[in-house]
Amino acid sequence: MGMGMGMGMGSRHAPSDAAAAFRFAQVLTPFWQAQITMDKRAFLHACTATTLAAAVHPLVHAQAPAATAGVAAPGPRHTLLGTNSEGKPVALTDFAGKVCLVSFFTAGCALCTNELRLMREFYTNNRQRDYVLLGVNMDDKNADFMQYIELLKVSVPAEQRFPIAWRNAVGHQDSFGTITRRPTHYVLNRQHQQVLRREGNFLPTDWDDLWASIA
Repeated sequence: MGMGMGMGMGSRHAPSDAAAAFRFAQVLTPFWQAQITMDKRAFLHACTATTLAAAVHPLVHAQAPAATAGVAAPGPRHTLLGTNSEGKPVALTDFAGKVCLVSFFTAGCALCTNELRLMREFYTNNRQRDYVLLGVNMDDKNADFMQYIELLKVSVPAEQRFPIAWRNAVGHQDSFGTITRRPTHYVLNRQHQQVLRREGNFLPTDWDDLWASIA
């Protein structure tokens, strides 16, 4: 437990050259292999650290200003009313009193796929704790959205799926404004006020804050 948390915190300073990054990833390999027995929080730190070190660590410092920490007063109260792939309504009001992680993504985005994989894991293990993960697909064409949904049906067990709305559906309404980067994530408190906005990778500190918010 102590070692896992130490690696998670250390991941904020990723190696600056390829050789160091490779050695860094090798150190983390045992954490991936031991994910079944590790504390959930330590595992999330380890897998997030691996992603940042091996693939996108140059973006960490550039992305940091995008977060609005929840240390001050919460931000605006958000609303969303849309439909899922079956035409059924999806609304934030369906999850009153729950902490919500709202993730905007597109089907062809590799970074989105990796982020949603980690978030699906977190959601599956914490959905009973007044927490919900809500996806908002931003593909222009309904065919691309539907193809993504069909892929999920054959690759992800039903109990691990989370609600997903298509933002370009007729009648869709939400208060999140213009989204220019995929993925973009919002953490909302139990009153659905914004406590964090993150463009790109969820950082280790973001996982900390989300974990604390549902404790």
